[in-house]
Amino acid sequence: MSQEIFWLSATALMTALFWAPYVLNRMATRGLVRAIGNPAPDDVPHADWAERSIKAHKNGVENFAIFAPLALAVAALGVGDALTGTACMIYFFARLAHFVIYTAGIPGLRTLTFAVGFLVQVTLALRVMGLM
Repeated sequence: MSQEIFWLSATALMTALFWAPYVLNRMATRGLVRAIGNPAPDDVPHADWAERSIKAHKNGVENFAIFAPLALAVAALGVGDALTGTACMIYFFARLAHFVIYTAGIPGLRTLTFAVGFLVQVTLALRVMGLM
């Protein structure tokens, strides 16, 4: 298995698990029955950190939609090497850091981790296009 596919799979699993913290908050504040039911106007709101967690999860999904086809294209075209494998690993850790930092409410670092992930996407795109 290529490093690109390994880190793509790890990122997919991580992104799939990003719902857990805010759903646990929902269960703690609303109770299990209300948490698994349909939203109601009188629901207790999420904690501020849980609201940020929801936004971080959405951002992770949106960016995964860019990262995944690029990583797959690198693997399918056979243009992967140490640079693209390392870039995909960096993407995983940048997105993990982004989720944690966004949830914690640290704006400057959130932007930095987002930018690192974006640079990985650019790197992969340039490799797929044969420009790097």
